[in-house]
Amino acid sequence: MENKYAPLEADSIYHVYNQANGDERLLRIGENYAFFLRQYQKYIHPFAETFSYCLMPNHFHFLIQIKNEQSLKDLPGFQNLTGLDNKKLSNFISKQFSNLFNSNTKAFNKMYQRKGSLFMKPFKRKKIEDEAYLKKLIHYIHYNPVEAALVKLPVDWKYSSYKTIISSYKTSIKRNEVIALFEDKQNFIYCHKIALTISRID
Repeated sequence: MENKYAPLEADSIYHVYNQANGDERLLRIGENYAFFLRQYQKYIHPFAETFSYCLMPNHFHFLIQIKNEQSLKDLPGFQNLTGLDNKKLSNFISKQFSNLFNSNTKAFNKMYQRKGSLFMKPFKRKKIEDEAYLKKLIHYIHYNPVEAALVKLPVDWKYSSYKTIISSYKTSIKRNEVIALFEDKQNFIYCHKIALTISRID
């Protein structure tokens, strides 16, 4: 059985995902999506590389790789830790995600005059060690809006990494690494025009 709350280890790849409490919506308007990504850059990007993501109205997906130990030791926050064992690292990164969720909850509650938690706790994450599955997972993440009948093609959804990956704009997304998994950009685009078989992720 897969561990949906896997410890976060240096230099490892994870599918991180979470959803809203009940029938609540996490993101309602463009500014909500933009704020979430700004906070992600603030709290998560310093500690992890991002391969792909998709923000949906009531849930999100990120495919990330925690940076290696040497890179982490040079970052603020880790310098105050005595040693960098797996438990301390996992707790520290988990705290960064908590900060991400809490900052979004506060902003969302203020904007919509609501109270209480917005995200499910704890957030889910699965360690990815198989390259074939990694490739399918990138497709799965980008194909979420199509499966939800929000758009006809991944390129039509504004709030994912798909359009960034096929563009030439400067980005922090690991574009070259993702394209390499699909051999080239043309094949990446072709694969995202069709549905792939992958187990539902709950």
